[in-house]
Amino acid sequence: MTEHTLRNPVGSHVPVAGGLAAKGLGYAREIGAETVQVFVANPRGWATPPGDPAQDELFRARCAEEAIPAYIHAPYLINLGSHSPETAAKSVASLRHSLRRGREIGALGVVVHTGSATGGRTRETALAQVRELLLPVLDELTHADDPPLLLEPTAGQGFSLCSLIEDLGPYMDVLDRHPRLGICLDTCHAFAAGHDFSVTGGAKALLDELVDVAGEGRLQLVHANDSKAGPGSRLDRHENIGKGAIGAAAFEELLAHPAMAGVPVVIETPGGTEGHAGDVALLQSLRP
Repeated sequence: MTEHTLRNPVGSHVPVAGGLAAKGLGYAREIGAETVQVFVANPRGWATPPGDPAQDELFRARCAEEAIPAYIHAPYLINLGSHSPETAAKSVASLRHSLRRGREIGALGVVVHTGSATGGRTRETALAQVRELLLPVLDELTHADDPPLLLEPTAGQGFSLCSLIEDLGPYMDVLDRHPRLGICLDTCHAFAAGHDFSVTGGAKALLDELVDVAGEGRLQLVHANDSKAGPGSRLDRHENIGKGAIGAAAFEELLAHPAMAGVPVVIETPGGTEGHAGDVALLQSLRP
């Protein structure tokens, strides 16, 4: 491993239809990825498939051999602040599934969106429910190889519980700042929520605030996505690195911040193989 990859492995969310190791790691090699993120269930469904033990073992072994940090993104439907008892119950089951699968494949974290207050509920009511549902799940993470849960603030659409960095404070507080909690920062989400770090010094200010609010060491993964929409738009529209409203210089500043030391970076950008390979190579070139 080079000094660069030790500081910030750069990779991508990878397709896994056809096998975690066979398809996912094959795609990673094709685009030059040093870290990967995968789905272990339909991201827009509630199914909790058991997985393929042979592929799980191969994926885990190859990631270990090649020093590839792996992450899981939990399904998008999960909303622990939902007013619907059915949605809330299914959200817990789906999240438990992702965490269990994370242990089975050797993932270093499970990313989950922080959700929203639905049905006309207040933020306080929804956050109280998040505490009631999520604390028991976090307390179950007692195995040495259990992955931490990485909270991903959203772009601010709807009645989001957590979009601005300052929102992470109350969210983490209701969860007693649990030791198995981390943060996944999505750059497009943060920009759309209102953090304009396209300007010089903006990325430093963003990460300074994140450390102040969440604490040192909580930032464990970055989703590096440029934005088709402007700052404060609340539109989650990903763009290729350097081709959107954020710009490549902001990512260079972000990667140089002390809080980014050792934090893997995953793209979720458009463009297929060619676009992904280009984004990975560009971010690798921007590392300090």
